[in-house]
Parts: sequence; C-alpha cells; structure tokens
Amino acid sequence: MKRKDLLRHLESHGCEFLREGSNHTIYVNRLVQRSSTIPRHREVNDLLVRKICRDLQVPEPRGT
Repeated sequence: MKRKDLLRHLESHGCEFLREGSNHTIYVNRLVQRSSTIPRHREVNDLLVRKICRDLQVPEPRGT
C-alpha cells in the first residue's frame, strides 16, 4: 500500500500526526490513547499496514 494512502486512511478514522522520528512518523489515536510508527517508505507492506491499524484500533483498509 502506498504510504500516502495509509496516512489518508488513518486520518479519516480520527488519527493525528504526532511527530517525526529519524526514520518513522508517529501517529496517535487520542480516542483510545494508542500510538504507532509508520516507516518513511513509498510502499508499506500489507502485513505492517494491518499491524498499524490494529495498534491504532482503526479498521483495516479494503484491499489489503
């Protein structure tokens, strides 16, 4: 999955950008007080997409 599509999906489900790390971006879901890191690659592995969505407690994107 493209990184920008993943970020758009997370933001549409209430997640917010928290900060930039050296190699990752940190997103947080303040409703459930959970955070996850998103690597700065153009493509993010589908298994990693599922893990990020589970960490942030948002539904998985369709097509993964």
